[in-house]
Amino acid sequence: MKNTGFGLPIAFAFVIFCGSTALAQSPYSKAVQKACAADYHAHCSEYGLESAALRTCMDRNGRSLSQTCVQALVAAGEVSQAEVDRRKKLGR
Repeated sequence: MKNTGFGLPIAFAFVIFCGSTALAQSPYSKAVQKACAADYHAHCSEYGLESAALRTCMDRNGRSLSQTCVQALVAAGEVSQAEVDRRKKLGR
């Protein structure tokens, strides 16, 4: 798995980005599921696809997520490009 070095807080922790616990249980778009499938299997497959624990796990593994997954998350509005850039600058 390619390490992007972004370490971004992937939108799998919606509360950070949206401030809504209702959104935290929303299913991921098909595009995000497809783009992040390998990342999910490599890091967080023990968690259900619509669980808050998965979102936390993916956030924790942000540095290891593939560029494809990161781009899909940004495109889906799950995380902002500004947050990706901020975390990259901080080395997280």
